[in-house]
Amino acid sequence: MEAPRGRTAGWGAPSPQQAGHILPHHGLWSGCASWRVGGGRAGLCAVLWPQQPPPTTGFDTLSIESKKAATVVLMLNSPEEEVLAKACDAIYKFASKGDENKVTLLNLGAVEPLFKLISHEDPIVRKNATMAFGIMASNSDVKKLLRELDVTNSLIARLVPEEDVIIHEFASLCLARMAVEYTSKVQIFEQGGLEPLIRLLSSPDPDVKKNSVECIYRLVQDFQSRAAVRELNVIPPLLELLKSEYPVIQLLALKTLGVISNDKETRIILRENQGLEHLFKILETKEFNDLHVEALAVVANCLEDVDTMQLIQQTGGLKKLLSFAETSTIPDIQKNAAKAISKAAYDSENRKILHEQEVEKCLINLLGTDNDGVKTAVSQAISAMCENLASKDAFGIQGIPQLVQLLSSDNEEVKEAAAMALANLTTANPGNASSVAEAEGIEPLINVLSAKRDGAVANAAIVLTNMATQEPLRLSIQSHGIMNAIGEPLQSTNSQVQSKAVLTVAAFGCDADARTELRNAGGLEPLVKLLHSRNEEVRRNACWAAVVCASDELTAVELCRLGALDILEEINLSMGRRNHFSERALDKLLDNNLSQKYSQMGYLSFSNIITDSFYDYGQVKPGVKLLSLEELSTQELNDRRAVILVNIKPPEVKGKGKKEEEKPKEEEEFQIAPKIQEEVTLEKLPWLPPFDFILLDYIKDASKTILPLATTKEQVVALAQFVAGNMGGPIEKDKLHDFSWELHISEIKFEQKCNVIPIGKIKKGTFYHRALLFKVIADRIGIGCTLVRGEYTRAWNEVKLVDDSPQGITGLLLPPQVYVIDLMYQPGCLMKQGSAEADHYKLI
Repeated sequence: MEAPRGRTAGWGAPSPQQAGHILPHHGLWSGCASWRVGGGRAGLCAVLWPQQPPPTTGFDTLSIESKKAATVVLMLNSPEEEVLAKACDAIYKFASKGDENKVTLLNLGAVEPLFKLISHEDPIVRKNATMAFGIMASNSDVKKLLRELDVTNSLIARLVPEEDVIIHEFASLCLARMAVEYTSKVQIFEQGGLEPLIRLLSSPDPDVKKNSVECIYRLVQDFQSRAAVRELNVIPPLLELLKSEYPVIQLLALKTLGVISNDKETRIILRENQGLEHLFKILETKEFNDLHVEALAVVANCLEDVDTMQLIQQTGGLKKLLSFAETSTIPDIQKNAAKAISKAAYDSENRKILHEQEVEKCLINLLGTDNDGVKTAVSQAISAMCENLASKDAFGIQGIPQLVQLLSSDNEEVKEAAAMALANLTTANPGNASSVAEAEGIEPLINVLSAKRDGAVANAAIVLTNMATQEPLRLSIQSHGIMNAIGEPLQSTNSQVQSKAVLTVAAFGCDADARTELRNAGGLEPLVKLLHSRNEEVRRNACWAAVVCASDELTAVELCRLGALDILEEINLSMGRRNHFSERALDKLLDNNLSQKYSQMGYLSFSNIITDSFYDYGQVKPGVKLLSLEELSTQELNDRRAVILVNIKPPEVKGKGKKEEEKPKEEEEFQIAPKIQEEVTLEKLPWLPPFDFILLDYIKDASKTILPLATTKEQVVALAQFVAGNMGGPIEKDKLHDFSWELHISEIKFEQKCNVIPIGKIKKGTFYHRALLFKVIADRIGIGCTLVRGEYTRAWNEVKLVDDSPQGITGLLLPPQVYVIDLMYQPGCLMKQGSAEADHYKLI
């Protein structure tokens, strides 16, 4: 143990032992001293002199001298107390010389007889055995055997007031050394060791105090012991130890207070016993700078309580604490001061008090410290203070540039803490988000997405997501390749990283170029996998990202190809896993992949506008993946239902000799394919669906003849007649079976040498051909309608029309009615939805 400090006013006068003097312990032994506090280790006795001459009767005294440890160990089984005392003393001296000697004694079997002797009836034997036991317990192998022998109960029994102070010293030393192991902690606690140990904190002997407080410190690492020492009133003696002249005792007392003050009830007792006054006295005394770190740790715990915070503020202690943190040059002190602020800031009232004391200036100054531990602790304190809106604004101008610099630190903990601080600073604060961009934080943030620590990655994703709410910042971040960088976090196994990464995808996926970048970078595949996550937050956020990404046909089709549709259907069938976003994602996915939607759902709504490259494959069962148009086109001819294609998008021809073409006005209006010179040398191009010139002519004709009609009803009737006229005309109901449309379709397939045929090629069309053509042309010229698939070859369209006002009433606006359109028997006939006539048309 260290030498005592010099006398300090108000801290009590030292006793002779505390002053560093070794006092001999008198008794039968004439001169044996143990290890003492003040002067290190004193001389050890080698010989026992009896104070009274031996009796004249009986066997004469036989003097035995041995230099062999084995012989001394054998003497531990002697029935003579004097022999036992000598043997224990010799073992103590031998064991004190080094760890090898302890192992030797262990191997010779010295531990078991020594264990018996610590409870011997003779006080000298008991004392010497306890001394030997205590010194040997520093060896790990010895401690293992001591646990097996369950020695703690016997050691605790040696702590009673009646025992010699030397026994107290070495019994508590042995317990302190054993308390390192969890099993021994439990034994000491269950066998009632805390009460005598706490009593010994008031021992006049500093070594006993030191060993007892060290043992208690180790025991209170367990929550049961923390509660027990509070009930045993440990606070007053611990506070008294803070006045000790021995730094090691003060330090252990502070460490113990640091652990037990994690409990609110203990902090109340500490405050009631003026514990804060003791702590601040230490902090204000420069001579005690070696205790400042631990004292701050206790203060940090105390600051969690609003009452304590208010008390410290009222007494000026908080201002002193902040000043102390700023002016100190010791990193551990600065770090603990920042931790104290962090703990205090978890309470809203405390945050208000800290803001009033301008804690933000203190933390910003500490950010410039050249120590990674301090930077980490300060960044965490800033994060905690961000719950106060005024503090969040105060950190912005000066704090954000420093935090951005820390994102490039080589220390991963610093990087993580800085990212977390920026995440909190930019949440719901556009000004701070802009400040991050102004501090050139975009590139470092994207780099952090590939950091080693999950917390750093997750928080960097949060900052980028917060910044994306402002379009200029979103576009700037996108130009730095955010969608390429987010791929790695999407594949993380950490649920927090996954959750924040998919939110980042959702934040940037509103831009078409960003979706293309994500698609090309292979980011859709891990996104689809996250739809399967067992974590509710990850699954919900992934659904939201799917909603955003399914905003264009190419991405929606790719998501379906990767299995998103099947997963979302499965989720929506589960009451426990279904959520609002999963339902929206499924609808959005289908709405932007109408071929899949119509094949699977058999229905296209008024808002589902058919565009180029749509194809009707026919009804598919749920869970069956729809092949792509290219895959269907390259299949060999088969006898299955023909796939009907809608496409008037001109192919993009590239090659040498390409000349500028003049587009007729009507071709420009309807996006007519440009005429390319026949001499063009084609390069190898990706597969493109065939261009349907006939369908283009249909749309042009409908626009010229039908669009100018006065009412929607007239347009609907005219379009129905137009469609029927181009697909075989009206068919009598009783002759429907003679209408050989199947043969006609087979001939087209054979002619095209393909299972996919353009709809314009069909001249004999049945219900589902005509209904599809009606929907295609109606969508192009602005007539709202649905497309509904029925049983077998049935399909029909629905339109909404407003009926005329009743006779004699003018100006009355009636709600629109839904009508089914006859395209087969009496083209243009409107049947009110739900009527027997409409039902008959759908079924027969």
